[in-house]
Amino acid sequence: MASGHFAKLFLTLICNKVHCSSLGGRDNGLGNNYVWAGSLESGIQIATNHNKPVMVIIHKSWCKSCKNLKPKFANSTEIQNLSKHFVMVNLMDDEEPEGNNYAPDGTYIPRILFVSPKGLVDHDIVNEDGSSQHKYFYSKPEQIAKSMRKVLEKYNIEKFDV
Repeated sequence: MASGHFAKLFLTLICNKVHCSSLGGRDNGLGNNYVWAGSLESGIQIATNHNKPVMVIIHKSWCKSCKNLKPKFANSTEIQNLSKHFVMVNLMDDEEPEGNNYAPDGTYIPRILFVSPKGLVDHDIVNEDGSSQHKYFYSKPEQIAKSMRKVLEKYNIEKFDV
């Protein structure tokens, strides 16, 4: 019984440092300094098991705004530090989920949405410095980091050093 508990703890610690099978997602140009979940489904499962929120980035390989955001996101030390408290999911091209849950105000790209530790999309976390018509569009790392901090506050996730 105790050995099973230690094995689970060991795997959790390893998953925090390296890409496990469910954390083996590609960076798709958003940065290999992040630990990416392999899919939206695995990201939500990890989040609910570990009481972490999820950041979901929906983007396309051909999108100019997406291409502009990628290096800024990849090189943001602030987002990298905050990401340790999130399960990170990036969905490119055909990986975009269907339905309105992940496109509450349209299918523009890129969109960044947050999912609660219980696995529910949180439509209240939006880019407060952005467009009222495209609430989930972010063009600057500072905007993303601001929303990430709001998520951590909202869900009382342990304090972070940034």
